Amino acid sequence: MSIIFMEQDKIFTLHTKDATYQMKVDRFGFLLHLYYGRRTGGTMDYLLQFADRGFSGNPNDVGDDRTYSMDALPQELPCQGTGDYRSPAVIIKNADGSYGCDFRYKSHRISKGKYKIPGLPAVYAGEDEADTLEIDLEDPVTKVKITLLYGVIADLNIITRSARIQNGGREKIYLKKAQAACLDFINGEYDLICFYGRHAMERNMQRTPAVHGAQIIESRRGTSSHQYNPMMILAGRETTEDAGSCYAMSFVYSGSFKGEVEKDQYNQTRMLLGLSDELFSYPLSEGEVFHVPEVVFTYSGCGLAKLSQNLHVCFRTHLCRGKYQTSVRPILLNSWEAAYFDFDGDSIYRLAKEAAELGVEMLVLDDGWFGKRYDDNRGLGDWYVNEKKLGEPLSSLIQKINDLGLKFGIWFEPESVNEDSDLFREHPDWALAIPGRRPVRGRNQLVLDFSRKEVVDYLFKEICKVLDQGNIEYVKFDMNRSLSDCYSHDTNDQGKVYYDYMIGLYDFLERLVQRYPNLLLEGCSGGGGRFDAGMLYYSPQIWCSDNTDALDRISIQYGTSFGYPVSAVGSHVSAVPNHQTGRITPFYTRGVIAMAGTFGYELDPKQLSEEEKLELKEQISEYKRYAPLIQNGLYYRLTNPFEEEVGAWAFVSEDGKEALLNAVVLKVHGNMIVNYVRLKGLTRHCMYREEKSGMLYASDALMEAGIPLPVQMGDYQAYQMHFVRADQD
Repeated sequence: MSIIFMEQDKIFTLHTKDATYQMKVDRFGFLLHLYYGRRTGGTMDYLLQFADRGFSGNPNDVGDDRTYSMDALPQELPCQGTGDYRSPAVIIKNADGSYGCDFRYKSHRISKGKYKIPGLPAVYAGEDEADTLEIDLEDPVTKVKITLLYGVIADLNIITRSARIQNGGREKIYLKKAQAACLDFINGEYDLICFYGRHAMERNMQRTPAVHGAQIIESRRGTSSHQYNPMMILAGRETTEDAGSCYAMSFVYSGSFKGEVEKDQYNQTRMLLGLSDELFSYPLSEGEVFHVPEVVFTYSGCGLAKLSQNLHVCFRTHLCRGKYQTSVRPILLNSWEAAYFDFDGDSIYRLAKEAAELGVEMLVLDDGWFGKRYDDNRGLGDWYVNEKKLGEPLSSLIQKINDLGLKFGIWFEPESVNEDSDLFREHPDWALAIPGRRPVRGRNQLVLDFSRKEVVDYLFKEICKVLDQGNIEYVKFDMNRSLSDCYSHDTNDQGKVYYDYMIGLYDFLERLVQRYPNLLLEGCSGGGGRFDAGMLYYSPQIWCSDNTDALDRISIQYGTSFGYPVSAVGSHVSAVPNHQTGRITPFYTRGVIAMAGTFGYELDPKQLSEEEKLELKEQISEYKRYAPLIQNGLYYRLTNPFEEEVGAWAFVSEDGKEALLNAVVLKVHGNMIVNYVRLKGLTRHCMYREEKSGMLYASDALMEAGIPLPVQMGDYQAYQMHFVRADQD
């Protein structure tokens, strides 16, 4: 059992393979945090220190003892109203209009297996893989109850936390803030690593010192957003890829979120992650229960690479589900950059025929096939096939493409609606809009109210009608605007709409994957605007960015790699000049970069030269050969493309038998210097053979001195080298 409770000291200890997490119920019933870090034995309650804290308040229970203050003690569930003036995890507005709560320990339970959360995505594990700790806390005045849920997957160094909040009183209360997780560090100097961006340039890595005051990352957009990712890292100041302590939190949720890091007056650091409190005021009547979405913790004592690998393995094997959880995905060609809205059935068939001749395995029909969708200003919401535009039923087009030996996929954007659509004309109240105000548009579209069951039910029925028309094996599930105008005609409590919207979306997605278990679902929100752990529960891959420029993708995929596995990264080779930047990069380079993902194409093969077509066939052959290693191997960041002149990364099998090195020269100069790239993760004191050259290299030399990249003329040259341990020849 990975969870231990010491009755005498009232101390809970959670052990993973390499880490220990410990907390204590003190004599007043407060649940205090003691330790999270490298695995250790013993009890750490000696770390708690008490002193007169001046203007820091003291709970009434302690009488005249001025040394006991929640404003200085490390806690598992800091709440507004206990004298702790730091950022709280929970704020409750009570029936009498007061703000405040005071949760004390009541009981606990330890069980085999991993808890589940009704209606929400969560990490899963079998009874022989995980243990669960449930700790019940209660406010003695209002009778509001909180159950803290801890899941421990020891072999993966993963701890998850969620909370279940129940109104045990008779009067309605309002949740004003609900964070899933809190880590209090009583000492140490840390850096905050987070991932910011914008549409078409997501997840840029930013590392800054954790300073006095609060540092906040947040999405108020109703989606996890392009602007900030709901994953953050706290690392020691000297922590590198290969050494030092670091902690990650990842939110298993796809809506508005808030992450906070606060360094207090006593140089203690608090890390919080959970729901955004912007536009959040969730009502709970007597007996009603609220489920806080889950946060995944992991700790590494040997640097950032191991921290990322912990998350990669967890998400790939205990969050993603279905037929494509671990299997290699089909290589696809998407019609968007090949045709945009300018196509008919004949041109799509021609595209599929050319793709099949090159070895592509799936054709995806993107936007423009439904309703009166001749451009992006109309038609969203009308999910019926535009047979006039296609010139034939969808079923016949699918069959013709299947007859070529290709799978068929299709694009949907179920959450959005154009005002110029039959659906909006019939049900204008189904869109989120504030009465009496003209709605805010994004991409000339509005958002449907997924907090209403009738809306979700209708859209599910209409989309199933399309999916049932033929052998559709892939869906690109898009969402192309942020939410605003937070008003639903279905409730008087508007502070619940954004959360209930996500519950409605997750219900839609769950029904979809259950009805079509063999469907490959790819998440998308203008590319990477909803690239989060919550979506991975339903879609094992997510379109990484609408920006297909190879050089920009190196940076985007670098930031993404800190929290998400390569198997989740939708990445394609696109045409040049690139449609987002105008940049020209070699075809080979575009292939190497796209292979750090699910791999596919975003172009019209008719525009390729004969030489490029041969190269495309070779790319497909190479990817199929390396795909198991790419998808399931350990991922190593070998350089930082924001700071260095080479972007380099590697995939290494867990047994160390093979490694795939990938490198791109980002800058070229006159009288060029030689760039050396050092590998990681190889078996020490062994020899490795580089497959193409046949040369033998000592593993220690490859990791300590590196391998030189050939100096070549021209921008953005790429190199891919496959190393096999010599004893495997």
